[in-house]
Amino acid sequence: MYAIVYKSDGFPICVQQEGVAPDPVVVWASESAAKSFIDSKNGADDFQPVAVDDTSLDAMAKAMGCPVEQITLEPYPA
Repeated sequence: MYAIVYKSDGFPICVQQEGVAPDPVVVWASESAAKSFIDSKNGADDFQPVAVDDTSLDAMAKAMGCPVEQITLEPYPA
């Protein structure tokens, strides 16, 4: 799985779901799918795909200001 994060601060792309906090992190099945999404939005200057693992989840939690245990993942497309 891959998440897309802002290059500047590591904050991931999230989807808003009523009653769910923090917002779930959107994930793609492959790096190529995440890169294709970035390219389709002309976002290569601002975004990068990252593999979802313990290290990247810790970094995303820090960027989101929440404990890693509270992060949920939402596959794209949902």
